[in-house]
Amino acid sequence: MIPNIRRFFAMFRTEEEERSYSRKAFYNFVGFLASCVAFSFVAQRLESRQSKDVLNLAKVANSFVH
Repeated sequence: MIPNIRRFFAMFRTEEEERSYSRKAFYNFVGFLASCVAFSFVAQRLESRQSKDVLNLAKVANSFVH
């Protein structure tokens, strides 16, 4: 079978270097997840505002018709 690539490269690093790489990868992953949550929250807020603007515009347009 194909050897585990991570394990293959880990053989050439000291335990401290491996721990450092692992920690850095973990923090990068947590940062990525946090940015996804932040962008999702901002998009939700913007969508909420836009839908309110559309509803207000529809009410104004409807008042001109009647």
